[in-house]
Amino acid sequence: MQQPRLIRMGEVLERTALTRSALYRLLADNAFPAPTKPTFGRINAWSSEEVDRWIEEQLAARAA
Repeated sequence: MQQPRLIRMGEVLERTALTRSALYRLLADNAFPAPTKPTFGRINAWSSEEVDRWIEEQLAARAA
């Protein structure tokens, strides 16, 4: 697992293979980690650790 860091939407979409609209649906349903707003503007960013954990949970649920 990588060192925790903040990642932007493009990387979240790439890591999860979600579309932008699918990500927004999951966020609206509180089914995906919420982004944080860094102090340097209107940018949303996610914790890489939380995104990786969400991916692991999806894989574990599929295997169960």
